[in-house]
Amino acid sequence: MTTPQIVITFDGRGSRQYLPGETLAGSYRFESIGGETIQAVEVDVLWFTEGKGTEDFGVHDHWRRSADAGDWIDPRRPGRFSTKLPRSPLSYHGIIVKVHWCVRVRVFLESGREIADELPFTFGNLPDVRTLKT
Repeated sequence: MTTPQIVITFDGRGSRQYLPGETLAGSYRFESIGGETIQAVEVDVLWFTEGKGTEDFGVHDHWRRSADAGDWIDPRRPGRFSTKLPRSPLSYHGIIVKVHWCVRVRVFLESGREIADELPFTFGNLPDVRTLKT
């Protein structure tokens, strides 16, 4: 049996670096869903921190399509997302804390299973402090 997968892509970019105010747009598609019915799909553009101290996260934008709400979800057709990015927080790869951004897609199947995948991107152009020479 093949494991169901989600493939996420960004529109027309060789890199995955975006600046504040730019539009982040792309698509997602499903592979190997099989005969299972999709009950809902959620797409989030979010950021999260890792490192010392309390880890935090925020959802910049969220979309949900659900069969219960009358949305038609065809697993053979790609879904789309698009959002204008905020001013902050910028991606940051420090020694003590890191700020990451990603697009996360979650699929809820009729069987109760959930499939999720995410595609990271860099937001802003702060230098990686781990590579700076003093």
